[in-house]
Amino acid sequence: MFGRRLRLAGMVFLAFVLPGLSPATAHEFPLNTVMNAFVKLEPHEAHLVVRVPLHVLTSEAGGLNVNFPVTGREIDLKGAGPATQQVLRGLGQGITIWEDGVRLVPASAIGRASLPTDRSFGSYDEAVAHVVQPMTPGEAIFYNQGFFDAHITYPIVSPKSRYAIQMMLGLGLSEEYLKLVIRYMSFDEGSRAFVISSRSGQVNLNPAWYQAASSFVALGIGHILSGVDHLLFLLCLIIPFRRLRGLIPVVTAFTVAHSITLIASAYDLAPIGAWFPPLVETLIAASILYMALENIAGANLNRRWFITGMFGLVHGFGFSYALKQDLQFAGSYILVSLLSFNVGIELGQIAVLLVVLPGLWLFLRHVQSDRVWVIILSALVAHTGWHWMTERAGALWKVQWPALDAASLTVFARWVAGIFLAIVAVRLVARWAQGVSRREQAASTRVAANNLGGPGVR
Repeated sequence: MFGRRLRLAGMVFLAFVLPGLSPATAHEFPLNTVMNAFVKLEPHEAHLVVRVPLHVLTSEAGGLNVNFPVTGREIDLKGAGPATQQVLRGLGQGITIWEDGVRLVPASAIGRASLPTDRSFGSYDEAVAHVVQPMTPGEAIFYNQGFFDAHITYPIVSPKSRYAIQMMLGLGLSEEYLKLVIRYMSFDEGSRAFVISSRSGQVNLNPAWYQAASSFVALGIGHILSGVDHLLFLLCLIIPFRRLRGLIPVVTAFTVAHSITLIASAYDLAPIGAWFPPLVETLIAASILYMALENIAGANLNRRWFITGMFGLVHGFGFSYALKQDLQFAGSYILVSLLSFNVGIELGQIAVLLVVLPGLWLFLRHVQSDRVWVIILSALVAHTGWHWMTERAGALWKVQWPALDAASLTVFARWVAGIFLAIVAVRLVARWAQGVSRREQAASTRVAANNLGGPGVR
């Protein structure tokens, strides 16, 4: 997860600060190729200004496979008119913009080849001005070295409509190979940056709150169902329990705890530095190992909510690393998206519980000693957790830790205070959940007694 964040930051840096410093040969498609684009809304038009490395256009993997005329190793710019028109048509089909679900049709398109040293895509105005400028006499662009810059305009109904973009170039490639970095400039809501690929599908540029909520609910469900470490932690939680009622405060404590650190991380309140993500991954593995060993030793299930809440704080940081690269799609609804992501995680957890609990209880009910099988299952999980913890601890050992200065100690003190408040919150909510569970149990007991004909029947 941490590695994916580093690659994302590197691609944005390369796209906007150092374009063109790594030309490709005609026989390869380099890893992490980045295209740079602006999407700007005006009262009656939408503008797409895009810079594409030439090797993307001439490669079959890129999806266009355009053949520019060459003289020796240089592109014949005077004879490149047909190839230029082919590129513009291909970009209009490979990068599409949608208004309220209707695909926009380009009204005009112009383009030109540019040198690999050109820096005009630092801003929208510079990029637009550069596209219309003719090549300087004597300039030479070598084949597959440089860029193709295009400016495409679309008529629109209203700049306040809901807009989406889809990138279909490089459909046959892994998402790691070809990215489109977009700076979206709305009519009245400022600008935002996106990084998408052909695997992203339609991406909402200015989503409504319900669009952001639904997409982040789906992200939360997908993350918990695909996160093997989180699923193993859940498995360790539920193995010793025989009643769903006893699980309520435990799951509630985990939910409250990971929600606190997830939201804190999204608002940049988490510790920073190369040491923190591998520390979190190591602690997540340690949480699995601890829970499994506690199951083997015999856990006090009435107190399990507390340790679950503590580890939930750690898992919240892990959730945040998976989410941060997707917060770009939240639009102006960051908090709504965070809460929706949490809802998705809870729905995923409920789905896991509904599937695993009946099967687990049915299995343990028909074995001679369910305690022995609890130990066996927990030992298998502990074995996996131990290997994960040692591997991640090895990576953690190699990172540089921050110096213990006054600023670091201040941050540490703030987080100690924050963790203390989080513990209090988790304890209060868990106690509330326990109270609800007891009241429901008492009510069901009274109903059963009344049905049997007397309050004294147990």
